[in-house]
Amino acid sequence: MTYIPKHLHKWTHPKCYIGAQWEGFYSAGFGQTRDSDALERSNFAEILIALKSFMGQEIPDGYGADSGGRAVRVVTEGHWAVGWVEWIAIHESCDGALKIADELRSQADDYTVLNEDAFSELEYSEACDLWERLSVRERAEMIAESRCGASIFAARRAELPQDDNGALLERLR
Repeated sequence: MTYIPKHLHKWTHPKCYIGAQWEGFYSAGFGQTRDSDALERSNFAEILIALKSFMGQEIPDGYGADSGGRAVRVVTEGHWAVGWVEWIAIHESCDGALKIADELRSQADDYTVLNEDAFSELEYSEACDLWERLSVRERAEMIAESRCGASIFAARRAELPQDDNGALLERLR
């Protein structure tokens, strides 16, 4: 029996679209762009992990609708407004992958974060990267404005200082 997803949508030809045709494929319900926030990137990574685990293999990039026999693809397309768009295409014949994606989409509809730990790690890592790129002056200003309890001298170090009230980390997000 063919699985019919409740939370996923079949690919349809968009207006003004001249890319590959994805007839018979569903969108896994998660995507990302050049400008995606940490939550979108984290959820995209989580569904890929789940699908890779199910498929027992890497999910190939799909720059064209020729799936090469692969029922699950990461589709990367150019877009005039956001630079690029990535989404996960699952062929209608791949019941197991459709069920996994459908369950994760339903879960995200109830609570937007698929994996709290992975999302928190990504947010913290990005905050640390931003801190490292700031000048000492910018760091000192952030410490002062956030009233995080860190010494102003912590601005000299590339490591993110202790943040007693979470305000510094919030500013870096």
